[in-house]
Amino acid sequence: MRFQYRAKNAAGKTLSGTVTAKNETDAVGILRRQGFTVLGVTGGKAAASSKGGATSKGLFNLSMGGASVKNARVSTQDMVVFTRQLSTMISAGIPVVEAVEILQEQATNVGFKLVLGEIVSDLRTGRDISQAFGRHPRIFPKIYVNMLKAGEASGQLDTVLNRLAGYQEAAAALRQEIRSAMTYPVVSLVLILGITIFLLVFIIPKFKSMFMAMNVELPAITKALLATSLIMRENFLICAAGAVAAIVCVVLYTKTERGKAQKDWVMLHLPVFGPLFSKVALSRFSRTFATLIQSGVPILGALEIVCETSGNLIVSNAIAKASESVRQGETLGEPLARAKVFPLMVTRMISVGERTGALESLLEKIAEFYDQEVKTTVESLTSLIEPLMIATMGVLVGGMVLAVFMPIFKMIGSINK
Repeated sequence: MRFQYRAKNAAGKTLSGTVTAKNETDAVGILRRQGFTVLGVTGGKAAASSKGGATSKGLFNLSMGGASVKNARVSTQDMVVFTRQLSTMISAGIPVVEAVEILQEQATNVGFKLVLGEIVSDLRTGRDISQAFGRHPRIFPKIYVNMLKAGEASGQLDTVLNRLAGYQEAAAALRQEIRSAMTYPVVSLVLILGITIFLLVFIIPKFKSMFMAMNVELPAITKALLATSLIMRENFLICAAGAVAAIVCVVLYTKTERGKAQKDWVMLHLPVFGPLFSKVALSRFSRTFATLIQSGVPILGALEIVCETSGNLIVSNAIAKASESVRQGETLGEPLARAKVFPLMVTRMISVGERTGALESLLEKIAEFYDQEVKTTVESLTSLIEPLMIATMGVLVGGMVLAVFMPIFKMIGSINK
């Protein structure tokens, strides 16, 4: 039987033609042995009907779920599973368009199912894989699309997808480490503030009449506490609105270029959390850069993507300046060292990697080192933050208790005299 095919050669060029084989599976095997990345294989009337059915199905999905496609959300775990399954099916010889169609049919996330339906339709109309996926940047970010493009060009799409799934898993683990580090102090701080406000608004005012009846000179700390309590009690809504407005203003300011730069600088220099945020940024930089280079993305293109995904504007600016220096003919290690953002170990290892041609393997080692450093730092912070929170609560609550009892002690002392 003769089958029509669409495939990419080793140079990344899309080709179409016919191949003689017993069935579609044999046809795909013949094309893969010739070094092609198979996009689709069709043959006979049944294939044409199937193609038309799939296209109309994709159009149906588009017309029925346009809003859902636009607002689709996919969890990291779903993306990892999808990427690994797509890699497995392509390495098993299933054409890309059929692999995506199979994954579309088994997807449980409605929005993701509709997105995959659009991708199937685009692939059947002749779009490249990277182009079809790139039309959905909310789900498939720039790093994903560029790695697909590199996989297409090298004919190693299954290998690149497998590497991409590993990258997604490592990135998700890193995010979880950060979440673990931040959850306890945030919850503790909210509880401390809540207890303090409750005492000031509802408990402290009840002591005011008792203090007035004592007819003693109140200590300065007690006067300050009563004044604060009175202000909060009589102007509670104004204070609450002011606090909300201040938070909103800070959030909006950090959305600006200058505000984000100042916030990121502060995050890197915080006394307790600064080292953690710095290690997270270095781990993210190293792993993303290594994954892109291993997948065949050119170094300047990889630097551009790393710059966008670093998560910290100070680090991004340093990478952008280094990228410009590389464009002008410098090596990467030197401008990164001049930026004084990256530790000496990192820049030296990058320089060695450039000289020896082992840049991606050294970057992986850097990422593994900082992943372990993040875990160690999180464990240290957990043991450090607990006594800090207890001490903070002790100072606030203990200070209020002291302010309440000092007049009583003073009155008792005057009676004894």
